Amino acid sequence: MAHVLLIEDDDRIRRSLARLLAERGHEVDAEAAGLPGLQRLIDRSPDVVVLDLGLPDIDGVDLLRMVRATSQVPVIVATARDGERDIVTTLDAGADDHVAKPFSAEQLEARIRAVLRRANAGGREAAIHVGDLTIDPAGRTASLADEALDLSRLEFDLLLALARRPGEVIPRGQLFAEVWRQPYGGGDKTLDVHLSWLRRKLGETAAHPRYLHTVRGVGIKLSAPDG
Repeated sequence: MAHVLLIEDDDRIRRSLARLLAERGHEVDAEAAGLPGLQRLIDRSPDVVVLDLGLPDIDGVDLLRMVRATSQVPVIVATARDGERDIVTTLDAGADDHVAKPFSAEQLEARIRAVLRRANAGGREAAIHVGDLTIDPAGRTASLADEALDLSRLEFDLLLALARRPGEVIPRGQLFAEVWRQPYGGGDKTLDVHLSWLRRKLGETAAHPRYLHTVRGVGIKLSAPDG
């Protein structure tokens, strides 16, 4: 089971989630404000952080950036802010997942399992080469023309899922299930955001693709540029 740090200012929600997660065997630390939560993260090194954005002492997105400056611990943002701009902002700031309130303890626990599986992924797979793109599954690194790519955990996982089947059109639902380990429903925005970030880091756009190609109504494929 996981060591969970819960940063949530609502007393009722914090106590309820802490109790329900503890009943499922998790070790739970809980804080009602952002800066004490950050100190608890430094002191206790949890396996995963569940972070509310509406904190009394600091905006949750700012706290998320502070967390990312000190740790690569998986972070699940759990908040009432569920607009597309909010989702993009939290993912861009370093969140591994975003769940909108209200949600059940069962859903949260499933998301905890999913981010921990991704965090613990790896293995001894050989490096994959697609054109000038090199992906090292074991080292979790990627480079383009021998220049290292600065990828988030989810960006790397998405690139790796595509690189394992170069030239094959992979259905969007299958990609979402493999990378996020969740049913596809509602995953369009999340997948599109990460594809957009990957394209930018690969020096391309959806209108002028080089490696990442969208087949409308079917899925996505990774292939080497022509020539």
